[in-house]
Amino acid sequence: MNIFKKKSVDKMLKGAQQSSLKRNLKAKDIAAFGIGAVVGVGIFVATGTGAHLAGPAVIISFILAGIVAGLCALCYCELSTMFPVAGSTYSYSYIVFGEIIAMIIGWCLTAEYLVACSAVASGWSGTFVGILKSVGVTLPAVFTSSPSKGGIVDLPAVLIIAIITYILYYGMKESARVNNLIVGIKISIIIIFVILGVGHIDTANYQPFAPFGFKGIFAATATIFFSFIGFDAISTAAEEAENPKRDIPIGLIICLIAVTLLYVSVAVVLTGMVPFSEIISENAVPGALARVGINWGAALVGTGAILGMISTMMVVLYGQVRVFMVMSRDGLLPKIFSKVHPTHKTPHISTMITGSIAAIIAGFLPLDIIVEFLSTGTLLSFIAVSVAVIVLRKTMPDFKRIFKTPGVPFTPLISIICCVVLLCGLKLITWIGFIVWLIIGLIVYFVYGRKHSILQNEKDSEDSENAV
Repeated sequence: MNIFKKKSVDKMLKGAQQSSLKRNLKAKDIAAFGIGAVVGVGIFVATGTGAHLAGPAVIISFILAGIVAGLCALCYCELSTMFPVAGSTYSYSYIVFGEIIAMIIGWCLTAEYLVACSAVASGWSGTFVGILKSVGVTLPAVFTSSPSKGGIVDLPAVLIIAIITYILYYGMKESARVNNLIVGIKISIIIIFVILGVGHIDTANYQPFAPFGFKGIFAATATIFFSFIGFDAISTAAEEAENPKRDIPIGLIICLIAVTLLYVSVAVVLTGMVPFSEIISENAVPGALARVGINWGAALVGTGAILGMISTMMVVLYGQVRVFMVMSRDGLLPKIFSKVHPTHKTPHISTMITGSIAAIIAGFLPLDIIVEFLSTGTLLSFIAVSVAVIVLRKTMPDFKRIFKTPGVPFTPLISIICCVVLLCGLKLITWIGFIVWLIIGLIVYFVYGRKHSILQNEKDSEDSENAV
């Protein structure tokens, strides 16, 4: 068997055309999905963390991170219009690099989406329990903590994933409506913070602007870059977009512009309200309002954080289900993952299985070390997409491109270099965790995927016919 055998564009597009998924997502829905994934707990926490590393120059760090994410997004735009199929980087890699690389990239996306959903659910649980405590309601610790923290199960984390799983099971149109509502609320809350905070800015807090120099700005960029992760989930919606060749790139661009403006605005106001050394990372944005006596605003922003995490979980879980569905359609995972509900037109079994796994991880397992290696898989996926754009310009120069990444090969090369630099900054334990995860994925491929691969079995059938 040729484990590097590539899937033809015709076969990939044929599989998408035969999909039973319902096409009812517009560009605004797709943009909202991206914003829902990216603007989560990061905007409320990462801003404070970055300020401790760069001082007020965290504003520049957010701009730099937005530029890097934008370069990656331009590459996604080109590939998503060339191959409007679900599966994101996994599907693109199957066409450009071959089966084994596609499997590895698909497994990287699993690390990003599945475990990220569990991690955010755990964070949501902690915030939710804290809000209940503030109003005099205390839940038993044994039902709000994982066994590693002395509890039995983190029940709020399990329940919130169960609710989100049901919404995704019921239908994509309904899921998009819920997400659009949540995204609208949390953007409004962020704008309220900016309006309330701008009148309390003390320009003296911007001095010195970059107390730790360029090294501090770069360190903050590497840290907060992961606040932008999640926009790639947009490309997994290609088979449910009304016009994927138009809606996916528009959704991606709107998402990143909106997210970067929101992050930079929050950074400007936060570092102007509070001296950077006094910002409390875990409660940065609400804490800034409480510091100047706007307690109702602090409570409102805390509520925004809760809602922000819900939409983040919804989008990353959605992305994971679609990646599993496409891998199953190719035979690399059991067929049960690609079955579509006759009424709801969603991959219902894959949704239930994925939601159950995420709930188990969130409810029972320690996430501290697992979360560490999420970024590794994401950055490798970004690199794969950037390399694919360069390769396809050589191997498929005449293929119709509705959207062209500007400045090829320089734009994707800069994207690759930036991702490599960020990878080099990760801890050793992060790489160890990722390598273990990768080995598990390769075992799945060689034990199951290689034998059941539709592409490999088609090759065997052709060889048998030729022999006859």
